[in-house]
Amino acid sequence: MNYQQVLEQTIGIPFSEGNSVSILKNGDQIFPAMLGAIEQASNSIDFLTFVYWKGNIATKFAKALADKAREGISVRVLLDAYGALPMEQELLELMKASGAEVIWFRPLIRWKIWKMDNRTHRKILICDDEVAFTGGVGIAEEWEGDARNPSEWRDTHFKITGPAVSGIKSAFIENWIEANDNLDLEVIGEDELPETGNTLIQTVRTSSSVRWSDIVLLYQSLIKSAEQKLWICTAYFNPDKALINLISEARKKGVDVRIMIPDKKTDQPISKVIAEDSFEQLLEAGVDIYYYTRTMLHAKIILVDNQLSCIGSANFNQRSMLKDDEINLVLIDKNINQELTGHFEEDLSHTNKVDPERWKRRSFFRRAGERFASIFKQEL
Repeated sequence: MNYQQVLEQTIGIPFSEGNSVSILKNGDQIFPAMLGAIEQASNSIDFLTFVYWKGNIATKFAKALADKAREGISVRVLLDAYGALPMEQELLELMKASGAEVIWFRPLIRWKIWKMDNRTHRKILICDDEVAFTGGVGIAEEWEGDARNPSEWRDTHFKITGPAVSGIKSAFIENWIEANDNLDLEVIGEDELPETGNTLIQTVRTSSSVRWSDIVLLYQSLIKSAEQKLWICTAYFNPDKALINLISEARKKGVDVRIMIPDKKTDQPISKVIAEDSFEQLLEAGVDIYYYTRTMLHAKIILVDNQLSCIGSANFNQRSMLKDDEINLVLIDKNINQELTGHFEEDLSHTNKVDPERWKRRSFFRRAGERFASIFKQEL
């Protein structure tokens, strides 16, 4: 199958050529890479995040950004007003006093009431308009370490160089313009970004919607494109009926379908119950479902066959598909797919597989919980 042609025609966004992608696994790899890029920046830093909480790493980022602002470098920080609400005030004051522009996205006390529930869930860092980071990681102590215990979350982030940085920058600019109410046209560099590798990247950014978004279309396209393998790793699993049907059909066609979600260590227990509402049909179709038991699983990755990898900020849930601003990248690169497949297989060693027969015999109270939780499906 010509994945590039199928996805370009379906999503309407071309792939960029000549990119390089580094896979960063857990905080021990993610944070040093991001802080190193900030330290090396000489012209500009653009930083957007949904989660900015507390802990040593939160202080490190604030100080690093403040240091660069004091050097006279343009530092723009955009924080979601809901997701970053726990952030310590002194860190905000430190960055502002150093000359960084710090803006809240959709402040809770004065934003339009009908958009209060629609947030920016994107996580983006861009340094000198040449290197970008995106994925699932938030700036908080929960992400520090190497997922060795429940206090160290399991996540994956990505460092990107090459022409695809322009598409990632556009996702930052979209949210910045809304929050800043100022259209300041920018050009990344004087020339086109140079090619740095061989990875094809399609950048799919989506904004909050009522019934449809490019993320929905992307997920449907990826599922239908799968011929041998469809592996889904997500922090929150809450697909609609159409996606459940597509996943079931893929398995019945012989595709190896595996879904990995957090177990009891999830930070949102109700999301686990909501996920379970879709299990019966998927298990009957032969889909393998795994609970990750070691710690909170926060990575968002979809692997299709041996070439396609979908990464970014969006979970496989209705909030990411319909309510929040997200950014996902589709990568065509066998080596990246292979490396992420290895990570998935390693994570499987810390899972419990859902047994279809035992699931059929689950208690009345568990079934009732699924039905009750389904009331909140569109919120999670």
